[in-house]
Amino acid sequence: MSSTLIQAVLSSSPNYDTLFESLCWPEDSWPQTERVEALTALIESLGPFLTDSDSAQTPLTGVNRSGIRDKIESVIWSKCLPFLCRLSAEARDDTRCRESTATVCRLLGVSVGVCGENVRTGVVSSILPSLQRMSEEEPLTPGTLSVQVAAEVLAALMPLLTADEELTLDTLNCALSSVRSLPDDLVSKVMVRIILTSLSCCSDARSNIILKRVLDDVCSWHSTERTPVVTERTLLCLTVLSDHLLKSHIVTSSECREADPRLRPQFWIICQDGLTHRDSVSRKRALYLLKRCAALSEEEGFDSRSSTSEDGETLFKWAPSKSKPLREFWEDYTLVMETLEENQVHVVRPVLNRIDTLIQATVNDSEGSGLFHPSWLLCVYQRMFHSENKSLMREGVCHLLQLQVLQQPAFAAAFSQFVVGSFMNVLSETSLFCRSPGQSVGDCPELAVKLQVFLVTFFTSLPSEDRGCVLFQLIQQLSSKHWCAVPLLFVCQAFSHLPPCPLLKIGGLSALREVLRCTMITHQVLLRGAAQCFLLKSALSLTDVNEVTVDDIFSFLMHFRADESLCRGTELWNELCIWLLEHECSFKSRILDGDFTDDPTQKETIRAYVQQEVLAYLRVPASTGQAERLPDTREADKLARALLLCVDMERRRLGGETSEILGSLLSPLLDTLSRVYTNIYLPVRKSDKSLQLLLRLLQLGTKPCGQQKEVEEDEVMFAIEQTFLKLVDPVQDFILRRLCGELQELFDVERAELYLCVLRQLVVMCSSSSRCPKNIQQFAFPKLIKYSLSVLLEPAQQVPSVANQVSKAVSMASLAAVCELLQQGGISMRADTASALKSMNDYFCTLKTSSQFQSSLGNINKSLMKPQLLGSSSDLEAQGLLQQDWGRIAANFLRDQWICLNFLIRTVGIKASVEISQVSETLGAALSCSVEALALLPSDFVLPVLNVMNTLLPQLVQDQENLCVQAVTLSWELVQGLSTNAHDFWPALKGFISMAFQHKLLQLTHDQAPILTTALTKIFTDLLELSQSKSGVFGVLLQHCCQTWLPNDPAIRDQAAAVFSSVFNHLDIVTEACVYGPVFRRDQRLVLDVQIYVEQLGAKCAANVGVTSDTRDDQLPRTCVLTFLSRLDPSDQQHQRFMEELVMKLLRKDSLISKSKVRYYGNSLQHRVKNRAWQTLLLLLPKLKEDFVATLVKHVFEAGFCSNQASVKYLIEWMMILILVKYPHHIDKFWSCFNFDHEKTKTSICTFLSVLVHFSVIIPHVKDKVGQLRRALDIILQSCFNHNFSVRLYALLALKKVWSLAEKEEEDDEAFQGLSSVVTACLNQAETMQSTGNANKNWLRIQGHFFFGAFHPIRDYSMETIFQTFPSLSELADDEWIPPWKFEKLSFFPESLLIPLRNSAPELGQLQAGDWVQQDRSEQDKEERWSEVQKKITPWRSGINDQEPELKLVPAQRAARLGKQHGTLLVVASLIDKPTNLGGLCRTCEIFGASGLVLDSLHHLNDKHFQSLSVSAELWLPLLEVKPVELTHFLQVKKSEGYCIVGVEQTANSQKLQDFKFPEKTLLLLGNEREGIPANLLQMLDVCVEIPQQGIIRSLNVHVSAALLIWEYTRQRLITGSQEVHSHCG
Repeated sequence: MSSTLIQAVLSSSPNYDTLFESLCWPEDSWPQTERVEALTALIESLGPFLTDSDSAQTPLTGVNRSGIRDKIESVIWSKCLPFLCRLSAEARDDTRCRESTATVCRLLGVSVGVCGENVRTGVVSSILPSLQRMSEEEPLTPGTLSVQVAAEVLAALMPLLTADEELTLDTLNCALSSVRSLPDDLVSKVMVRIILTSLSCCSDARSNIILKRVLDDVCSWHSTERTPVVTERTLLCLTVLSDHLLKSHIVTSSECREADPRLRPQFWIICQDGLTHRDSVSRKRALYLLKRCAALSEEEGFDSRSSTSEDGETLFKWAPSKSKPLREFWEDYTLVMETLEENQVHVVRPVLNRIDTLIQATVNDSEGSGLFHPSWLLCVYQRMFHSENKSLMREGVCHLLQLQVLQQPAFAAAFSQFVVGSFMNVLSETSLFCRSPGQSVGDCPELAVKLQVFLVTFFTSLPSEDRGCVLFQLIQQLSSKHWCAVPLLFVCQAFSHLPPCPLLKIGGLSALREVLRCTMITHQVLLRGAAQCFLLKSALSLTDVNEVTVDDIFSFLMHFRADESLCRGTELWNELCIWLLEHECSFKSRILDGDFTDDPTQKETIRAYVQQEVLAYLRVPASTGQAERLPDTREADKLARALLLCVDMERRRLGGETSEILGSLLSPLLDTLSRVYTNIYLPVRKSDKSLQLLLRLLQLGTKPCGQQKEVEEDEVMFAIEQTFLKLVDPVQDFILRRLCGELQELFDVERAELYLCVLRQLVVMCSSSSRCPKNIQQFAFPKLIKYSLSVLLEPAQQVPSVANQVSKAVSMASLAAVCELLQQGGISMRADTASALKSMNDYFCTLKTSSQFQSSLGNINKSLMKPQLLGSSSDLEAQGLLQQDWGRIAANFLRDQWICLNFLIRTVGIKASVEISQVSETLGAALSCSVEALALLPSDFVLPVLNVMNTLLPQLVQDQENLCVQAVTLSWELVQGLSTNAHDFWPALKGFISMAFQHKLLQLTHDQAPILTTALTKIFTDLLELSQSKSGVFGVLLQHCCQTWLPNDPAIRDQAAAVFSSVFNHLDIVTEACVYGPVFRRDQRLVLDVQIYVEQLGAKCAANVGVTSDTRDDQLPRTCVLTFLSRLDPSDQQHQRFMEELVMKLLRKDSLISKSKVRYYGNSLQHRVKNRAWQTLLLLLPKLKEDFVATLVKHVFEAGFCSNQASVKYLIEWMMILILVKYPHHIDKFWSCFNFDHEKTKTSICTFLSVLVHFSVIIPHVKDKVGQLRRALDIILQSCFNHNFSVRLYALLALKKVWSLAEKEEEDDEAFQGLSSVVTACLNQAETMQSTGNANKNWLRIQGHFFFGAFHPIRDYSMETIFQTFPSLSELADDEWIPPWKFEKLSFFPESLLIPLRNSAPELGQLQAGDWVQQDRSEQDKEERWSEVQKKITPWRSGINDQEPELKLVPAQRAARLGKQHGTLLVVASLIDKPTNLGGLCRTCEIFGASGLVLDSLHHLNDKHFQSLSVSAELWLPLLEVKPVELTHFLQVKKSEGYCIVGVEQTANSQKLQDFKFPEKTLLLLGNEREGIPANLLQMLDVCVEIPQQGIIRSLNVHVSAALLIWEYTRQRLITGSQEVHSHCG
């Protein structure tokens, strides 16, 4: 309503009450926008009359003025605020609510401005509590507003609050307080609508005060709570205020400097935290602030010396004298950080050299202060370390590892905490240690090598006083979380390469002990052992011996496992002995029993320490008569290792008699053991500890099998055995006495295990020693068997007692131990022992028939009854043991039964205990019991059951096939269930394969046992599938089968034919093995590569000696089967028949792949299978008979016409050459291949031309040499004129080779003389016409290619060439290469082969991979500074002064002459700078009826690129000009007009385009092509919308993105309009 109309209404002396009542709205109704605007205009016009009472033109009297004020206050309290509360309660976000909120807020602002100060204070005070809500979902209390509405109200009132400083401060404090508690989407609204509006309404002085207040609050908050959430909020606040905080002040006042964030060190910390934030928007905001600061500093000539923090650190450095290098430096820095957002290595890699530029800029500063603080560089690396792209993460780690600047102490110290924290965190990523391109299998990963060099450089550069602390922190990082095996291994290896230095004190050893205890729990035993070895080497070189005692060292060594790392006879053990000798007198003295040594210089020797420890170990309190648990075995471990180390040290130092050294050290132990049987008063604890120490000495003293020298006997172990052999009788008598009736408590079950272990060790020692006085089994075994059987035969008690059940458990364990010892062999069996075994056989083979007429073995699968603790309920420890361990005791009891039965069936036999007629029934009963045991026993206890099945199945398969199938099937299901338990899976798998795939079952045909053979086929399929995800599974089967079919044992050579015949029933196993090679995940491949690397370290790594080698190589199936094939005898008819059948199956596999419609690519699974098949065929070719080769040659030639990858093509060509050399009469079939239709053969004719290149190898074996040469030349010359370039190239090469042969015959044959001119012309043309471009390069490359140059088909025929050299030169993936050492590693690999293993000529193996088919790369001119990247725009630099005043707005007449109506979608494209995008966008907006398009300059309309895309759309679309620097104000205005500001951006709170409903009044803000929406505008958005993506590329073109949103807006409007039409029609 115009002011003229308002004046006319007021001048007519109206009734003001009636006027107000007519414009106000009822309380429960929704006011119309026009009514609210009219009321606003009325009150706004009345304002001057109400405030200016002295004016003569005032038509109002005092009474009227008072009444009108009352009416206006009534509008505030009864109309505006209640309606706003109603809007808040409805929580709607449509266009109507936006418009109503905007108009009512304007009415409220005008009304409050007319009223007095009290009303203003009251309104603001009533609104401020609404900002304190914790969440928008929190229920509204009556009379409160939502945060969104409250922000709009305060924004409308803000111009009125500037005069009231206290009220302004209260509003500011309340807004800042809400920033800490409100959700993210509401924080930006509070900052933009309240604080930003208040700054625009204040004077410069007041504005600086507000800015200082906000800056103080934000920095203080971040300094006290430095969390990602706080960083995100503070960055949002700072970015909102960036136009005010970072505006130019040429004349700087003190107030301005106080509000300058560049002078606040905390501001730069916020920026750095933002640059490494997980949220991409926060990173964008931090980078935006950094760029603004750099630009402003250059413009003002800022001096950073005034921004130094209290600790003297200046995070942001700027000096006017170095403006240019500083600008270039920060441009480089922002470029790197922006590029890192791409998360793609090929995009990031070109700018990584900028990091080196940044570093150089800091080092080369003439004043020595550096251009930037090192912490900025850490932000770059941290950002790379946090990347989702593992390759980019690896690039960052590698770049840091090669950082030369860390050689400077200042930089090393600055980086120390980063290395301890972020760097160690990223090193725990396993994928970093994958092999680099060019590395072979078994090489140390490139990153691991760099890590070793880096740590040495880093620690050498650190100040000496900081090294120990940093190393301690690094070790603590290893134990702070779970590390995978691979990174842990290489970090420990890097530690072991640090130069010797006394850095670790007792705390360091404790930290290392925590690593051993907590971190090394991985399943890869070999890698775990290797990591222990490297960790021990690190401790030896880095421990400060003056700060640790000998006891600390041995307590630390106790945590290294003897079966994985620290075992006698290894290089590591010897290094430890030498280290102890060198530092023996340097260790810190111990304080014993509270006494201080009088002479601190007197040091304790290792020998004295061991002697004191032995005495202390055997010093135990008197027995109390109560049951005691077994002592902790770790004490015996520690002392036994100390004893052995001490003996080896003394022998090195003195070279004395080992027995004398042992005697002096072990005298207390020997004295105790000599009296252990006779001294009935000896405390049980003392006897237990002495036996534990005896056992650990014998176990730890034995060198691993790989280290025992046949010639030189282990003197130490020999002396130990001789020492203990004297005590065999008392120890044996004591053990027998204890086992035969004295063990009756729950704790005695563990004690029995100790006694039996000692007994086993004594038996082994006596059986291996020629000096043993007597065989230990003479009376021990019979006595033990008889007593144990008597206990087991006792009738069961109605209420089982502890003593009874423990006696049964001990007796069964004793029988199992005897059976295991006798089964090991080397022990002669006496008559009384055999008699006792017969009794035991009778006990276990007793047949029992149940009520269901099913037979079973009555004493097998018997279980222990859980006993009652009678009279000892107060013994809480015994109760706990019963609850926790009884299940394990019962399982051991059941397993021991099967150990006994397995030994008895193999040794004594069931026939010895049952009648002949019952043998079959007894065997069936045993198998039924074994099936039952699989369900009863824990999975890790079933191996003895499988061993029993191994014996039973062949005897029952004919009569009870179904039962056999049930046993095999259940066993396989159980083994599959163990696949995640590496410790138990592999023994169970080996046991199962030995049972299910034993020779007698493999011999069965389908007719003989149809159900079992079908089950075995299904198991083989499952096993093959399991091997795809678990490396090594198929290898176990292949090793077993190959050694079964072709055994090495000479004793069974007479049965060789019968044994080998079973291979025909399982030809599929051999065929699959020939082409086997699972495609593992990268992490699985990495672990296998690292295991191979550790294995190739050999004896240098003690883990290779201690850990039993159990190959998990996925190439093992192929190496096994290829070795098996290489051992076949071509003169054996069975072998020849098998090879022929295998060849045909492989050819069918190849043909199926070739005929399939699936196109296969290099290194695909199809490519690999074909390559493996032809490798096998090439291996078998020399062994095949001539008549079979005659049928084979047709298939080989047909394969040559198929489309094959290069590696397969070379193998086929090689095979053709060998066939023609050995059987030259097939040459006519070869020539016929050139007679096929050339359109069908296409470029496959190149395969046959390649054979002709090697015609010099074939021609000596043919009869008509001249005729064959002439025929070859005729065919080649025809191909020289082929339309295909590749065919011509191959033909020219063949022509060159064949003509060189023909020239030797030219004098004798006139036909060759006639061809001479033609051939010479062709060859000259090849040399001259192809002298430029790709043709010449390809001509040179094909001549130098390995297949046509260094390769000789006859000389180079070997397994090495076929399986390693050819794949490597053909650029096949390196996991397809099989080096010769893998064949030699197999135990059954023969010493002599028909085919050579290694290549006799080294030339071929020295070549590098590479094919001649390569494309040239064009060279591009490059700019010196911005060669590989595009500079980002800086929109804040385009200031207002650059705009022309005559182009402020479009003429209003343009909209009036438009021929069609438009919607209310406003598209803002002020940030887009490419005319092509703007032209296309203009056309899209016009077509879909946008209300207008906003540009940064209307000059774009004259650009020819704009016009070519817009096609005159600019003539029919309202255009508006808004500079980028004006966008903040423009968006604020549009927001107040009710527009919803929508941006296309990916943020954490983005809405999917398909889910978002566009409001009618929508403003679409488009970002820049490269930068997107600037960070200072992101918080202006009401909604962020993202377009769903399915591909890899991160973003769409800005015009395409805009078109998608504009169409979606239009589509929703069309649907809404259609629905309205239908509703009206209805």
